[in-house]
Amino acid sequence: MNLGNYFLQSFRIVLLPLAIIYGVIVRCRNFMYDRQWLKSTSFNLPIICVGNLSVGGTGKSPMIEFLIKRLLINYKPAILSRGYKRKTKGYLLANDKSTALEIGDEPMQFYQKFPEVPIAVGEQRITAIPLLLQDSRDIQVLLLDDAFQHRAIHPGFSILLSDYADLFTRDFYLPTGNLRDDKSSYKRADIIIITKCCPAISLDEKLAISDEINCLPHQSLFFSSIIYGKPYHILEKNNIRNFDKETDVLLVSGIANIAPIKKLLSQQTHGYDQLNYADHHIFTIEDIKEMEYRHKKLNNNNSIILTTEKDAVRLIKFKENIEHLPIYVLPIEHTILFDEEAALMERIHHFIEKFKYH
Repeated sequence: MNLGNYFLQSFRIVLLPLAIIYGVIVRCRNFMYDRQWLKSTSFNLPIICVGNLSVGGTGKSPMIEFLIKRLLINYKPAILSRGYKRKTKGYLLANDKSTALEIGDEPMQFYQKFPEVPIAVGEQRITAIPLLLQDSRDIQVLLLDDAFQHRAIHPGFSILLSDYADLFTRDFYLPTGNLRDDKSSYKRADIIIITKCCPAISLDEKLAISDEINCLPHQSLFFSSIIYGKPYHILEKNNIRNFDKETDVLLVSGIANIAPIKKLLSQQTHGYDQLNYADHHIFTIEDIKEMEYRHKKLNNNNSIILTTEKDAVRLIKFKENIEHLPIYVLPIEHTILFDEEAALMERIHHFIEKFKYH
């Protein structure tokens, strides 16, 4: 552990009293919803919630994309997101003129990949859903992005994600830990997916984690790993670039968890430098100048600037300022381990097909 991490963890331990108070508030809120003193609203539509119990990256965005790709085969899906850190308020439906500043980076990423899918944002989901259904009347299933802890809406089906390296069972409340909801809330999930597993995870480890989580009879547990695709140029998607042991990389990231990408680069490149920004960071022209300066310092003709898909939608507005830079985007997607993708999708299809309209 480096010195910075040591002081950070020590500081978080000092904040334990605040974490306990936060935990009491969360449990009281859940208790009121469980007793129906606070009401949850249901809608006459199959709604699938995808979320987690903690802050930080568990792979929600690539999981939404994973589901959309498969649901599009049989249904007309839609996505509703909060649009975190956007510069607008209220309900908005994505269109050809939308920007990441208007609807948020993740919804913008969804729209770029799935322009045929209705994608809306609204911090008050309970009012945004009727507006989305009015704008897109042929929706057959709605995905709620990052909404597991937002209990004002009662989804018909919930998918809970937990990072393999930071299982919710071993975590604690903010700010000492990363939990923003109570551990016992996992009982509301229909499917639990342990994300970012090593592709070679053993059956014994799978069983050990299964025993630790102790799923309820109605729940199914799955394991997924991240697959990285070939980097493509931020302005020319057909311009594909492989990196190798002669490639130096400047990694530019404003996401919650960059550790898996750093591991990939340490294994497959000559070396890398990095520019880290806060999650959902809004880039400025000064950031672009810093990227150019740091890239030149690599002093390698075989070097590139590498960023994530979520960061790319926030960088693209500087098209004229970055067109001379070798900025490449690293795509990622989930793969379900132990040959259980069919079982996962079967549960989801069963929910949609058996949904009782009223």
